Amino acid sequence: SPIVRANGAESPMHQRANLQFAAALVLCSACGPRAPEAREPAPPVAAESSSGGAQSSLPDAEHYADRLDEKSRDAWQKPEEVVALLDCRPSSTVVDLGAGTGYFLGYLSEAVGPEGRVLALDVERSMVDRMYARIDREQLRNVRPDTITADDPALGPRSVARVLGVYTWHHIEGRAGYAAKLRQALRPDGRILIVDFTEESPFGPPPAHRLSIDTVRSELRSAGLHVRVLDETLPHQYVVEGRVR
Repeated sequence: SPIVRANGAESPMHQRANLQFAAALVLCSACGPRAPEAREPAPPVAAESSSGGAQSSLPDAEHYADRLDEKSRDAWQKPEEVVALLDCRPSSTVVDLGAGTGYFLGYLSEAVGPEGRVLALDVERSMVDRMYARIDREQLRNVRPDTITADDPALGPRSVARVLGVYTWHHIEGRAGYAAKLRQALRPDGRILIVDFTEESPFGPPPAHRLSIDTVRSELRSAGLHVRVLDETLPHQYVVEGRVR
């Protein structure tokens, strides 16, 4: 993810870490116990580096990329519900920000239809390569993967209708400024959807690295967006929408 906490707790080296690769760390089972009361298949958990933060200190990318695509993820991720909340329109252009292995690409591709376009963006080249393989395998002809830098989504003014960011927002440094760049890229009636772990969730990043709903709302509002928290049935996550006024 772009990828350092705004309070400076993580090193600048971590900015180059992958938007979705950071989410993959969240999904790792090696470092987090499953809550005994959870009944649904639960997301695995990993601790996030708070010291060096260098790329070389991170676990094997290929291993955790495989974890992102496990079928059991569907039960708690509820991708159909998330994409329905995004309210994509046929023939529109949508962005999967920090797309990683492309878990959401099939759902987004179907939502915008053959005349629409999905921009699958990630800072990690190995993840983009995996997306190309998925596109070939699933014949997602309206999906275009690309690499971006950690501090810029590289989107033209008024070029996209929707932006989806799943488990990426809390890794971004300078989130208010990043939100402003996304706002500039949105067309009239454009929307950003931020999906992340609740503060109370038994899974996810360490508590000190989580963002409250109020923090996300404030950051999106600072970019001039109309913000609301959406009703959903995700077991351990919230969904915050920022909409062009």
